[in-house]
Amino acid sequence: NISFQVGHRGTMRDYPGFSPSVDAEAIRKAIRGIGTDEKTLVSILTERTNAQRQLIVQAYQAAYGKELKDDLKGDLSGHFKELMVALVTPPAMFDAKQLKKSMKGAGTSEHALIEILTTRTSRQMKEISQAYYTVYKKSLGDDISSETSGDFRKALLTLADGRRDESLKVDEQLAKKDAQILYNAGENRWGTDEDKFTEILCLRSFPQLKLTFDEYRNISQKDIEDSIKGELSGNFEDLLLAIVHCARNMPAFLAERLHQALKGAGTDEFTLNRIMVSRSEIDLLDIRAEFKKHYGYSLYSAIK
Repeated sequence: NISFQVGHRGTMRDYPGFSPSVDAEAIRKAIRGIGTDEKTLVSILTERTNAQRQLIVQAYQAAYGKELKDDLKGDLSGHFKELMVALVTPPAMFDAKQLKKSMKGAGTSEHALIEILTTRTSRQMKEISQAYYTVYKKSLGDDISSETSGDFRKALLTLADGRRDESLKVDEQLAKKDAQILYNAGENRWGTDEDKFTEILCLRSFPQLKLTFDEYRNISQKDIEDSIKGELSGNFEDLLLAIVHCARNMPAFLAERLHQALKGAGTDEFTLNRIMVSRSEIDLLDIRAEFKKHYGYSLYSAIK
């Protein structure tokens, strides 16, 4: 399956001897001939980093006066088209489009919303919000507000703001304090104070949250996951569990998402392409290792 080739190198490296104009010309030939030379497209677009692919896009525009993505859209079809277009789209723009897609139409695809908003850094979220506004002339927050509701909406908006602390330093006193606040907001009272969960889980750094969850276990004799499952429900529960999972082990969280996308009758290509493309230069090797560890077979064999 072509998706695998996007990430077969795990974390992509710059392609040696790279020439954007040579690549642009080869791509032009591949899509101009009778029948598309898919092999050439795959070998070029899956073996260049995103930064290199953006240079190919510029070279293509300069040489032929056309947008590469438009020519790919016109010449290809189905999932192959989706994937090739994804590969020539800048990361923030790609995420912005995925978010729009997840909120468009009859139902909102909460899984996609949750996955993107929980796994991107604060800086990435700011870039995604800018890209979203550039393309749709509406703020990401406005669309989230109109498509979701309640505590789920509140938490998504906090994440979309890109205000999560990114420092690697952890504060033991703060972890103890936050753990107590979470305990008092849920297990230790009648009813749940959802805002406290949102505030701590959506704003603290992942290393800090990991420490907080350890402290939480000391105080309550329970894992935070079990408390969330017992105290909360619906999309809000799913979102907070995703944050906990990401804080503990993000590659394992994404491996699980891939497993869900690949099991059953039809493959969820939307999720498969999104994770393979967006993580190919970040942590795909780790995701592959986690996949093998948890499911006993390789991601490669699952996609094939």
